[in-house]
Amino acid sequence: MGCRLLLLIFLAMATRRAKCSDPDPLQDFCIADTANPYGLFLNGQPCINPARAEPSHFKTSALASPGNTRANPFGFNVTLTSTKNLPGCHTQSLALARIDIDVGGTVPPHAHPRASEVTFIVRGVLLVGFVDTSNRLYTQQLLPGDTFMFPRALVHFLYNIGSTPALAISGLSSQNPGAQLSSLATFTTKPAMPDEVLKKAFQITGQDVQRMRKNLGG
Repeated sequence: MGCRLLLLIFLAMATRRAKCSDPDPLQDFCIADTANPYGLFLNGQPCINPARAEPSHFKTSALASPGNTRANPFGFNVTLTSTKNLPGCHTQSLALARIDIDVGGTVPPHAHPRASEVTFIVRGVLLVGFVDTSNRLYTQQLLPGDTFMFPRALVHFLYNIGSTPALAISGLSSQNPGAQLSSLATFTTKPAMPDEVLKKAFQITGQDVQRMRKNLGG
């Protein structure tokens, strides 16, 4: 009886783990049909007829140009591949991101709920890190040519500690990894998270809550 129960628990965990990942494709590829609002949806997008696939569907120049690091107060920009700019990535369980970080800029603490991330430093000097579920912080200084891995769904950050703008390229294990910045997810929710919750969670005053919301655009 005990062995049977253990087997059932193992199967339940394995099934849950499988459901947490992008579904496996059942064909060679599935070019996202972004122009058609109808059709068979696979992982969020309909597919075109495979006979209409072109080499251009598997190529993008979306990451070729630097992003605007002054568009936000943090001094960074992320350009991500998607089914819009790379239709051939549909159902392939991966995405690529260009990360531009200004001098002194940071990609604030955030998490990707659906993906692990591996980051390659092209230029600049970055301090990166992530926090595990026991609140242990893992940090590392990275130079051009270095690579660092962020485990799936854990809070992590990138900080440009160099004297020049930094550039990094990241691979993510989902075509739609999602991104949730800890500060924005806490102070800029719609509707607003109750003040009492924030005051108790961060041990701050009501004035502090209002100031944080104002600073973050909430």
